[in-house]
Amino acid sequence: MLAFFLYDAARRPAANQRRTAIQMGYPPAPDGHTIYVVGDIHGRSDLLENVHRRIDEDRARSRPAHPVEIYLGDYVDRGPDPAGVVARLVDRAEGVQTAFLRGNHEQLLIDFLDGADCLKQWSAVGAVSTLLSYGVTPELLSRRVAADVVRRSFGENMPDAHRRFYEDTGSYLLVDPYLFVHAGIRPGIATEKQSVSDLLTIRRTFLDFQGDFGHIVVHGHTPAIEPELRRNRINLDTGAFATSRLTCARIGADGVALLEGDVWRMVERP
Repeated sequence: MLAFFLYDAARRPAANQRRTAIQMGYPPAPDGHTIYVVGDIHGRSDLLENVHRRIDEDRARSRPAHPVEIYLGDYVDRGPDPAGVVARLVDRAEGVQTAFLRGNHEQLLIDFLDGADCLKQWSAVGAVSTLLSYGVTPELLSRRVAADVVRRSFGENMPDAHRRFYEDTGSYLLVDPYLFVHAGIRPGIATEKQSVSDLLTIRRTFLDFQGDFGHIVVHGHTPAIEPELRRNRINLDTGAFATSRLTCARIGADGVALLEGDVWRMVERP
């Protein structure tokens, strides 16, 4: 069963601070916290390296008291270096407070390793780049090769640290007033009662909803040309594997800023 992942912030900002921020833009992070949120990476280790460099520069400049990095899932598939992405994230977690959410692509990877008959489904959404990056030979990806043979090669080539990384990913993370999740949530259902399927794959029912979710939902999963800024949600998936744009947001005492090149641009809440 996919475990829920809950990050407990130290405390909420004072009420007057929250009201001021809401009037001016998105609310601040809890007092003393700076949250860096990274959208869907999809095998682009080169883009992730650049984002890490910009985060490190920002931290060195601002020296936040409680920095944390949240990754919204879909680390693998489609892009050229899924294994390299995970290697970089495993290393990153050694020196930085991090939280890794699970995307639908990681769920397919885990299901396949666990014996599910889903190779055809997974291949349709980009599994080949992941399998190749873990040393599965092109010959084994022929339709004439049994899925069990591919599964065995894949499992044998995957480092134990990577297997633990995938298995330890969580389904959502709450840092009030923000809720971080891969795909979204179903309106009208309490966060703790959301189905794992919705958290990993929901689209239109969530995206079209204009009401209050109870939190500002920060998510990925649905690629957009630009980050989508809505009153009730923020979409950080800008299709990195195809656009070469990996979006990172910073949520701090002054609200939400987006990383654009080497500049952090403050954004307003619609």
